[in-house]
Amino acid sequence: MKTGLTCIGLTTLDVVARAIDALPEGEGTTLIEGIACAPAGTAAGAALVAAKLGLSVRLASAVGDDLVGRFIRMALDEAGVDLAALEILPGLPSSTTVLAVDSAGRRPNFHALGAGMLAAATPAALEAARSSRVLHYAGIGGPRLDGGPGAEVVKAAREAGAIVTCDLISPQASAMDELKRLLPDVDYFMPSAAEALFLTGQEDLFAAADVFRDLGAGGCVIKNGGRGSVVVLDGVRATLPAHAIKPVDTTSCGDSYCAGFIAALDRGWPPLEAARFATATAALVAQGLATLGKLESFEATEAAMRQMSLSEAA
Repeated sequence: MKTGLTCIGLTTLDVVARAIDALPEGEGTTLIEGIACAPAGTAAGAALVAAKLGLSVRLASAVGDDLVGRFIRMALDEAGVDLAALEILPGLPSSTTVLAVDSAGRRPNFHALGAGMLAAATPAALEAARSSRVLHYAGIGGPRLDGGPGAEVVKAAREAGAIVTCDLISPQASAMDELKRLLPDVDYFMPSAAEALFLTGQEDLFAAADVFRDLGAGGCVIKNGGRGSVVVLDGVRATLPAHAIKPVDTTSCGDSYCAGFIAALDRGWPPLEAARFATATAALVAQGLATLGKLESFEATEAAMRQMSLSEAA
């Protein structure tokens, strides 16, 4: 019986500092509320959150052979993420992002490119995808995945009976060509609202979801931040509201939404209810710093989903 989740795509280290409302002049020291470091990215961020929610998780991605890469591996290993398919690329730095979160939760960031973008369809990644119950393919935009190799992994996972979810590293115009390859083998495509509108040229999220489904996606879940999410499945066209919270750091909310959705699906929840659980997962992450925020467990998240009020924004 297939079990667990494999995440393929971007791995970075996020260094998050709050609250920074302006860069001070000169070289003096300014006291702030807090600083946090955590593995992040479309693959590692989702993997870390999914592990926190109780899933057995494998990560197929890449890091450099530097101190940052060792820290990323240590943190993921301590969380229980299987790193057998994580490549260590010699001579390269690990991808790192510094995020200066302001008092309103906005997060201008400074990114240093590194090995994280070089995730590949290695034999270990292919084996992990084939043997997992769920594949979260979050590699669109990866130069070693686009153009066919990533699509082959997705197809192999689907043929082996996996549930396939899909997200993007970055919404480049070329992503539509990649989606044409991938989406016929994807059960749930999960872009952000900005990505969905940019890629389709639509002005309405439901219309954008219809474009992706016409390309072959079984269902489409569009993450729309504080406005909630749009869910389009067979027989379902719904807007789910976000929870009414005071955000502290929204850095990993998209990746945590994906992980929450997968965690609920893995427990047999219907897709629409899984999207509600995903909404609660993202809300808990947004109330703390870095990838995990205030997330504790699946059970605590389910309780929060029942208790937290919903936003009226839509």
